Amino acid sequence: MRPVRKAVIPVAGLGTRFLPATKAVPKELLPIVDVPAIQVVIEEAVAAGIEEVILVTGRGKGAIMDHFDHSYELEDTLKRRGKHAERIELERISDMVRAVAIRQKAALGLGHAVLCARAAIGDEPFVVILPDDIIDADPGVTAQLISQYERYGAGVLATMEVPLDKTSMYGVISGAPMSERAWRINTLVEKPEPDDAPSCFAVIGRYVLPPEIFAHLEATEPDDSGEIQLTDGLRRLAADDGLLGYEFEGRHYDIADRLGFLKANLEYALKREGLGTELRDYLRTLSL
Repeated sequence: MRPVRKAVIPVAGLGTRFLPATKAVPKELLPIVDVPAIQVVIEEAVAAGIEEVILVTGRGKGAIMDHFDHSYELEDTLKRRGKHAERIELERISDMVRAVAIRQKAALGLGHAVLCARAAIGDEPFVVILPDDIIDADPGVTAQLISQYERYGAGVLATMEVPLDKTSMYGVISGAPMSERAWRINTLVEKPEPDDAPSCFAVIGRYVLPPEIFAHLEATEPDDSGEIQLTDGLRRLAADDGLLGYEFEGRHYDIADRLGFLKANLEYALKREGLGTELRDYLRTLSL
């Protein structure tokens, strides 16, 4: 079995729910406290052994690649001002992973975004990470999924139990339990109404996939909106090659939602050394 060393991160979305902040700034660079969201998920990937990240980008997303490049003028300025800790941190960010950008020239769905990375992935297994899903976990969710992939030899999706009245917001799995947290997936249903949901286990923004997924996505017909849905390709993969769902350990934040974004910032800040204590004291002064 080949090791999982590459990750695909789709970042072509427009971030319309965060306008006007995202008019000129990629939503993936909005911070969790003072760290861009895209850096949070890439650090999770690197901690799991990922060596190369393929960013599937769109127009106006060049600043994401800039963030992971060296900024010689800034680094030199920090050096001359004696701000060595800050300079070392910027150098660490620039050197943490090999990053490649591939343009998705039209918004044709998540499945199409993954297909755009096919040439860069080749015949290797890989991770798909959706940066709108921030998951606070130790070990990180990417590492948890890779462990299950290595154990069972099949693609693995991160799953989370959600309230029945929320199933219409997610892809939902149907399957049989294999262990305390792992399921053998029979099929997936995209955003089912509660009465039609096969379970309460939703798919959440992390996937470890074999290269066979590309053939399944190529065979997938676009939906009524003209998009190729990753869920349709995963359904084919489950039927032909096998697919697992894994109920990850960790706390999930949907930062595509403004309230989820604020929750993530608040809870990450409360855990931050040198910040958490003062923030907690301040929150106690509020009339909530």
